[in-house]
Amino acid sequence: MAETWAITTQKLTKIYGSGNIEVVALRGADIQVGHGELVALLGPSGSGKSTFLTAVGLINPPTSGRIFIDGHLVMDGPHAVADLRRFRRQHIGYVFAKSNLIPFLSAVENVQIALELDGKQSWVARRRALELLDYLGVANRAHNMPFQLSGGQQQRVAIARALANQPSIVLADEPTAALDKQRGRQVMELFRIVAHEQNGGVIVVTHDQRALDVFDTVYKMEDGVLTRQASQPMVV
Repeated sequence: MAETWAITTQKLTKIYGSGNIEVVALRGADIQVGHGELVALLGPSGSGKSTFLTAVGLINPPTSGRIFIDGHLVMDGPHAVADLRRFRRQHIGYVFAKSNLIPFLSAVENVQIALELDGKQSWVARRRALELLDYLGVANRAHNMPFQLSGGQQQRVAIARALANQPSIVLADEPTAALDKQRGRQVMELFRIVAHEQNGGVIVVTHDQRALDVFDTVYKMEDGVLTRQASQPMVV
């Protein structure tokens, strides 16, 4: 039942173009992600991983199929829930390959602004931002500007920003692409903590198979087809 899952997709299809230039990016993609579950999404470049993630993130609507978040039907084909932007802001956290921090704001301000955009008072937003930076181990960098942070620290701030509004789900698209092996694994382990302690559904698109032991479940995308691979996988 959809209401028992953080994320459910049913037969998601995405078609770009038409006629002779039609490209099918997703072919009936189904997934169920539980509360507190960390899912890896693997696959070669161009296989449809990012298309799937942006569909689930309510950024790029599917051509057909349904998306449920916390039991709410939020996308039925290209038709979205009313006030989509607000729903996305309150229920979905997104982390990109690059941290995309606002360069002229400090670490704490980068997190704080996400809360203020949702109508939180400045002092409430500030307190929550500082709590999150502490939770993710970068409280001592709260007042540093992004250029003063390492790549791993920047991604921790980006994760804090994604968690600011206590989202039901967190989606991450190649979040360790710019990091070395050690820092990349640290970030993946952070996502495990986020999933298990915050009880959110977390999907991480990655090409790095060295940290698969961190994940609860692994899916693979190939030519737009999504297939469940394993639970509690071992590194090979």
